[in-house]
Amino acid sequence: MEQKKQTSYEIEELDQYLFGQGTHYEIYKKLGAHKAKKDGVEGVYFAVWAPRAQGVSVVGEFNGWNTEANRMERQEPLGIYTCFIPGVQEYQMYKYCVWTYTGEAVFKSDPYGNYAEYRPGTASKVADLSKLKWTDKAWMKKRKTWDHKESPMSVYEVHIGSWKRHPGREDEGFYSYREFGEAVAEYIKYMGYTHVELMGIAEHPFDGSWGYQVTGYFAPTSRYGTPEDFAWMVNHLHENGIGVILDWVPAHFPRDLHGLANFDGTPTYEYADARKGEHPDWGTKIFDYGKNEVRNFLIANALFWVEQFHIDGLRVDAVASMLYLDYGKQDGQWIPNEYGDNKNLEAIELFKHLNSVMKKRNPGVVMIAEESTAWPKVTGDVEEGGLGFHLKWNMGWMHDFLEYMKLDPYFRKHNHNQMTFAMSYAYGENYILVLSHDEVVHLKCSMINKMPGIGEDKFSNLKAGYAFMMGHTGKKLLFMGQDFAQQREWSEGRELDWYLLGEENHRHMQEFVRDLLYLYREHPALSEMDKSWDGFEWINADDCFRSIYSFVRYSAKKKKNLLFVCNFTPVEREDYMVGVPMDTDYRLVLDSDSAKYGGNSKRKKKVYTAKLQECDGRKHSIAYKLPAYGVAVFEFEPGAAQKGKRSHEKKGTEKDKQK
Repeated sequence: MEQKKQTSYEIEELDQYLFGQGTHYEIYKKLGAHKAKKDGVEGVYFAVWAPRAQGVSVVGEFNGWNTEANRMERQEPLGIYTCFIPGVQEYQMYKYCVWTYTGEAVFKSDPYGNYAEYRPGTASKVADLSKLKWTDKAWMKKRKTWDHKESPMSVYEVHIGSWKRHPGREDEGFYSYREFGEAVAEYIKYMGYTHVELMGIAEHPFDGSWGYQVTGYFAPTSRYGTPEDFAWMVNHLHENGIGVILDWVPAHFPRDLHGLANFDGTPTYEYADARKGEHPDWGTKIFDYGKNEVRNFLIANALFWVEQFHIDGLRVDAVASMLYLDYGKQDGQWIPNEYGDNKNLEAIELFKHLNSVMKKRNPGVVMIAEESTAWPKVTGDVEEGGLGFHLKWNMGWMHDFLEYMKLDPYFRKHNHNQMTFAMSYAYGENYILVLSHDEVVHLKCSMINKMPGIGEDKFSNLKAGYAFMMGHTGKKLLFMGQDFAQQREWSEGRELDWYLLGEENHRHMQEFVRDLLYLYREHPALSEMDKSWDGFEWINADDCFRSIYSFVRYSAKKKKNLLFVCNFTPVEREDYMVGVPMDTDYRLVLDSDSAKYGGNSKRKKKVYTAKLQECDGRKHSIAYKLPAYGVAVFEFEPGAAQKGKRSHEKKGTEKDKQK
């Protein structure tokens, strides 16, 4: 028994079998570098998969980078190389020297390494994840019963390196994981988001890739601290009631010599045929999803972030590029599948396998697909032919919404359906509405500068757009800076322009978005029936000449329902009449013209009682002064009419009798 404990870190026959089958879900505990003890001596056990290598050795600070000092032993049948090196300390740097079939020696970072040298260095570092400390037991217990379909989910997308920076420091001034965790938790709690989505966490060599070209899939980037610091940040966010989502990139990886590309001198992690194994537009390699060990690498990696670092969800990047063999390719640059079409059958099976395993092992964790096509059943059950994701980015809604919002208000009447079309397919998938980082870079303009007009009109336009988004079915995501109307396009090389909050327009925008987010969180009508037509009803989807949209969101119990009215022109409607679904009172709970948002309405009637006057095909209606680019949100429920109204109606009836 003692001997088994002593060698449990070693690669055993069962490990090889499961890895070869693609089902060793904790293979990261065996491959990589792990603190161990052999014959009573402490050190580190190294293991790396390099099936076509002639030989491998470990080189590092502990052996003077000597390629002959620590040769590894090959384990058959998979070609895993292993060795134990006594005396190696945590955070010491190392690489694998791989001798290829041509006899060339190439130096590679550890594919399963948990920590990396600060860029531009490319070595791996020994890290001991067994010492991570967690105090988020209550959060983790609650997560198991979290329902992604009915619960509110408003995501704050963040790039740590450009959220805030320390001014005047000689280095780049990055916030550490711990500093960022404390600061962003405070901000998110103030604003009312439910989750933070972090870009660029897995180790990557080039800042300009934003973390979407990964070389260290099992290593939190060293730009902001150690793995222990990263765990502290996640733990702190959980203790503050904030979920953590990571961007995850299984679609491709870079050609960097120290990374996965041609790892053992041959295509190891990528398809061998360039027509399947390369993205021409991106200059990157495509994982070989047909190889069991590669699928295992990816599935285990997704589980690693969730199970070792308590991550609450993964936003899977570039799903469409994985599903289609001809994605971004011209004729002659791709190979059809065995049935002669363009579906990557191996990637499809990867998603089904991954999402099934994730749901079984980690209930409550959300898997989100960034998928930009009409691929069916992305969020459908695997048992029914779906891919098994929980949520899908609604790229169609995003495109139509932005195209409409950029229009001069005069031309919006000719494009009215761009804001209503998404409801025709809203229940085909479980959607999340996104205004992400991709929409505010590369000359696309910031959100505020997409808006037509000048000055106040731009801010009023954007407020109306955000209100429409918050009322629409689907979860929500905003990229950092959008909630206070960042003027410049986002750049990874500088922090957000927080100084703008010294100006009234930007403070008012932030306050408006904050109130929208709390309205969303506090009203079940905006989330619990996202998957049912019973939760949404158009009042008027056809008022194109005035560019006004009105609709209702219902809660399951028909309590605290919400009526939205959104005006997308600079024309004020002095006595705008809107049909209502119930003969009851309508309490104004959000008014974009309020003085707190920079509007002109200091005192406005708060309760509007339905009148028996037909409008929008309804028997009852209310009238309201709708400002230019105005938004009004009313709360209502059955039987909530004022007693005064009813008594007044009764007296009126008695007068009629007297006459």
